[in-house]
Amino acid sequence: MDVILSIGEFSKMTYLSVKALRHYHDVGLLEPVTIDPSSGYRHYGVSQVSTAPAIRRFRDLDMPLEQIRAVLDAPDPESRNEAILAHLRHMQEQLTRTQTSIASLQALLEQTPTVADVVFRTLPAITALAIDGRVGLADAAAWLDVAFGELHEVLGRAGLTAAGPEGGLYPGPFFETDAGDVVAFLPITAPGPRPDLTAAGGRVHVVEIEAADHAVMVHHGPFADLDQTYGALGTVVAERGVGVPGPIREHYFEDHAEVCWPINLNQQTKEQR
Repeated sequence: MDVILSIGEFSKMTYLSVKALRHYHDVGLLEPVTIDPSSGYRHYGVSQVSTAPAIRRFRDLDMPLEQIRAVLDAPDPESRNEAILAHLRHMQEQLTRTQTSIASLQALLEQTPTVADVVFRTLPAITALAIDGRVGLADAAAWLDVAFGELHEVLGRAGLTAAGPEGGLYPGPFFETDAGDVVAFLPITAPGPRPDLTAAGGRVHVVEIEAADHAVMVHHGPFADLDQTYGALGTVVAERGVGVPGPIREHYFEDHAEVCWPINLNQQTKEQR
């Protein structure tokens, strides 16, 4: 038989204030065993002593009330542990994002890109295997991983040879509205007859990307910091007044990336004279 305790005694045994215990009752996390109908005094059982501090620790970990209820109402230890582990995984993801943001801010304070980091050149026309689709800004990295995997698979199946690094084309709406028609491409040695891509499920096709003038800046470090390179490169283009409409192009190498901003190279040449 459970020993019944006053709320004061229960408070001492659990290191929880009477106010906190009342709050847990109000939100439905820890119901008293009995409530005196005349005085409203709450009474708890000794069997609840271990539950109360557990709730406090869950709240210290910012676990939502619904998840705490799921833990407390779990039908077996496995279900309870899985609910706790799910929250711990969520916290680890938050911690990773926080650490990444801190590192990015530190890099932003310590690095000062200069005009010397930007080169102006004409990117040659290329023939490439490509996949295009409407992609959200937050989903771009995952979408590219899948797209490049398919492109390399089709490349091998068609007996073609890669002629350059993987790349992406990003139109203005991709940045302006958080979604746009992105093109993932893989340059190939220009074939004679077009390769038969009917077995590729319709997503992969051959495109011709025209030659165009670009301001180019190399990006080192995580892609979470890519906005810093965009900012530095875009500033140079804007200050020189050489930008022209067109998608921004990115090239992906093993240890770095290139951001290529479309420009009028003739105008840039005039600026340098």
